[in-house]
Amino acid sequence: MMKFSNIKFFGFIFSLLLFTSCEYDGIDSITPVDPGADEGAPEITITAPAEGNTIKVLEEVSSINIKFKVVDDIEVANIDVMVDGNMIASMNEFLDYRIVNEEVVFDNVTNGEHTVTVTATDLDGNTASKTVNFSKEPPYTPKFQNEYLYMPFDGDYVDLITLKTSDVTGNPGFAGESFLGSNSYMGAADSYLDFPFDGSIGTEFTATFWYNVSGDPDRAGILVAGADENRTQGFRLFREGSATEQRIKLNVGTGEGEVWNDGGTVDPSSDEWVHVAFTVTAEQTAIYIDGMLVNTGNMAGMAIDWTGVENLTIGAGGETFSYWGHEHDTSSLDELRFFDKALSQEEIQGLINASSETLKLSFDGSYQDDASNKEVTVVGSPSISSDTFEGSGAYAGAADSYLTLPSEGLLSKTLSATFWYKVNATPDRAGIIVVGPEDSENPDAQNVRTSGFRLFREGNATEQRIKLNVGTGEAESWNDGGVIDVTAGEWVHVAFTISETETAIYLDGELVNTGSLGAPVDWTGTDIVSIMSGAPRFTGWGHLADASMMDELTFYNKVLTPEEIQAMATE
Repeated sequence: MMKFSNIKFFGFIFSLLLFTSCEYDGIDSITPVDPGADEGAPEITITAPAEGNTIKVLEEVSSINIKFKVVDDIEVANIDVMVDGNMIASMNEFLDYRIVNEEVVFDNVTNGEHTVTVTATDLDGNTASKTVNFSKEPPYTPKFQNEYLYMPFDGDYVDLITLKTSDVTGNPGFAGESFLGSNSYMGAADSYLDFPFDGSIGTEFTATFWYNVSGDPDRAGILVAGADENRTQGFRLFREGSATEQRIKLNVGTGEGEVWNDGGTVDPSSDEWVHVAFTVTAEQTAIYIDGMLVNTGNMAGMAIDWTGVENLTIGAGGETFSYWGHEHDTSSLDELRFFDKALSQEEIQGLINASSETLKLSFDGSYQDDASNKEVTVVGSPSISSDTFEGSGAYAGAADSYLTLPSEGLLSKTLSATFWYKVNATPDRAGIIVVGPEDSENPDAQNVRTSGFRLFREGNATEQRIKLNVGTGEAESWNDGGVIDVTAGEWVHVAFTISETETAIYLDGELVNTGSLGAPVDWTGTDIVSIMSGAPRFTGWGHLADASMMDELTFYNKVLTPEEIQAMATE
C-alpha cells in the first residue's frame, strides 16, 4: 500500500513539474477538438499534367510527373493513381491526413492519347475521382507544306522530322543564344556536322536558316552536299569577304558542269540574325536575304545532279569543298529547314514571319504552346471557355489562378506580344503578362521592376487602362497605355512592342501610347512568364489574378510594325 501511495505521489509531482515547465516555456497544453461530422467526399486537384497537355520529346517512350492535391474535412484514408486505367500508385500514409500534396512519376508514356485518374477515399468511405487527358506526340509535326528537314539546334544536332542525328567532327558547340528556341549551332575550328543526305529531296528544293555571320575566318563553307571535289554534283553554299562584309554564294553541279550564283552580302559587324534562303530548280537558282531576292543563277534547263552525294555538311566545306580556304565556319546558325519544292518569295516571307513567333497559346481546348512546345504550368483553377474570338476555346481567368512557363527562348533584344482580350473589371486591377525577377526580400509583396516587363490593368467598373512597365537594369520605363470600355463587353486586340529605345501599346490596331527606354530591356533574373496574373513576381500593388478572358496569345522576337499589328487586329 505504501509503495502504491509513493508512486501516486511522485506521479503527481512529475505532472506538476511538467505543467509548470510548459507554462514557463510558453507552450499551451493540447486541447482535443471534435472534428465534427464528415461533410462529404475529398476534393481533388490535379496540377500536372494540365488538361490537354502534349508531351513532345525525342524519346519514343518518356516519363511524366503527376502532381495532385487532395483535401478532406476529416481524414484522407487512401489515394490511388491510375494511368489509362492501370494502377501505378496507391498510398495510405500521409504527413498531413487532411491536406495531401503528392507527386508520382510514370515512366512509360508512349505516343498517343492518355488519361490520369486520381481517386481518393476518406475514413467514412466517401470516394471522389478526378481525370485529366494528355497526349504524347512525336517531337515535331511539320509546320509547313513540303517540309523535308528541320534542325532547331536546341541542344542537339537532330532532324526532328526523321529523328536522324548528325555525325560530329571536331568540337562544334551551341551559341547559348538563338534566333528562335533555346539555342543555335555555333561553329568552331576544324569542326562541322555531317548529316545523311542522298538527294532524295528531288531536283527542286529550298533551304532556309537564320544566320549570325562571323567574318573570321574570312571565308567558309556553310552548307555543302557534294560527291567529290569536282563540283559537278550536289551544291555548295559558302561565304567570302572581310570583317565588315561577307558575300553568300551558291554553286550547283549539273553532272556535266556547274552553275554559279554570286548571291548577296551581309554585315558581320552588325551582330544581327539574318534570314538566308536559296532555291534550286532546272531553270534557275535564287538566293534571298531577309526575304529579298539578291541574285539568281541560270540553270538553263539542267537539273541538279545528286550522283554520289551521301551527306550534307553543316558549318564547313567538309571533305568535298575545303579547298580555296572554305573550311570551318565560326558563325551561328539556327532553324535550318529544307523543303522539297522551290518556295516563292511570298512563301519565304511567310516563313520569316512565322519564324518570329516564339510562343503561341490558342487555348483551343488546352494550354498547349504551339510555337515551341514550352511546358505550361497551371496554378489554381482557370478554365477554357467556349466564348472565343477565334477557334474553339479561350482562357477564362479565376481568383488565385494563372499560367506560368519558362522564359528561356522568349527573351530577346526586341519583343512584341499580341492577344485578344475581353476585360472583366472585377477585381479593379490585375496583372496580365509579367516577366519579372524574384523579390526575395518581399516574398508576399514582390515588386522589383528593374528588369523584365509587367503588362497590367487598373481602373474601375466602366474603364480599365492597359499599362506597361519595363526594367532597364538601373531604372524603369513607364507606358500608361490606353483605355478599354468595360461596359462594351467586346473582344479587344491588344499589342505591345519593346525595341531597344521605345515601348508602344496598341488597342484594336491603333497606337495609343509610347514610352522611352533609357537603355534596352534588362532580363536579369527573369526565368518565368506569368500569364493572367501579377503573381508570383508582381504582387506588391495588388495586381493579382485577372478574371478576364484571353485568346490567341503570341510572343514575337521582333518589333512588329504598325502595319502588321493593324492587319492582325482587322483580320
